Amino acid sequence: DDALVVSAHGRDLRTAVHVCRAHPKVAVLTGPGAGPAELGAALAGRDRTLVVATALGDPERERMERVTPAQAAARDWGTAVSVVLCLAEPSAPGPPRTVAGVPAGPARWALAEAEFAHRDSMITKFEVRALALARLGPRLGDLVWDVGAGSGSVAVECARLGAAVVAVEKAADGVDRIRENARAHGVEVEVVHGTAPEALAALADDPDAVFIGGGGRELPAVIRACALRARRSVVVAMAALDRVPAARAALTDAGFGCEGVLLQSSRLAPLPGDVTRLAATNPVFLLWGVRTPFPIEGVDQ
Repeated sequence: DDALVVSAHGRDLRTAVHVCRAHPKVAVLTGPGAGPAELGAALAGRDRTLVVATALGDPERERMERVTPAQAAARDWGTAVSVVLCLAEPSAPGPPRTVAGVPAGPARWALAEAEFAHRDSMITKFEVRALALARLGPRLGDLVWDVGAGSGSVAVECARLGAAVVAVEKAADGVDRIRENARAHGVEVEVVHGTAPEALAALADDPDAVFIGGGGRELPAVIRACALRARRSVVVAMAALDRVPAARAALTDAGFGCEGVLLQSSRLAPLPGDVTRLAATNPVFLLWGVRTPFPIEGVDQ
């Protein structure tokens, strides 16, 4: 009763794969072209165990087998498979549950910076993160990339909202920090140590949405590489005014409708004498591109 149930019967397998990547116990209802072999191939190299249930309800043929993803991918399972249970070894016991099915989403998001380990305030501020999450729209069955992840605050928040997440970070200490933050919040984030855009070529699965938090001269190239593969949206955060035109052009040239805002906020801060002042945070540009659907002849858009 604590398993998520997802159907791959007559559906795109990618949704089931991303749910299996993000959650520790998933029951996948199988179908032609979306059985244990295909699921195992998609999960190859991941720390998962597959329990394959064949011919359920048939007293003569019913059986259960525990295999690794690689073992599942190497076999011809025929058509009698009913369901595959995908299991991750729990890192810690979870809280007791009273309601079966999809777990409730987090009670809050855009968490305070203090809830993440970070270096020298190098973290996406919660006001920026709130709007970025709204434009990314992470949800169960999605895959999100966090490119130039830094502390991984956006990656962790997307994972808390149910998405499978890949965080790309070039600094070795940043990679460790992302993993630490994911563990602290009880979510799974796949961390890739590398520099974009080169590191993105090694990512096999196209994302639904991408957050780009890094900057530098390579930003337009990073945006173009992400836009080529993003199925839905790309969100870019940057502090430098000079980089906005090139970032916007990279999104629009890739066929994305582009919008953006300059976010400026002032937080309440205490002063001596039991009074309060406004403490300004650094302004940040947030651009988001949404993939423009191709027109279909005879269908009103």
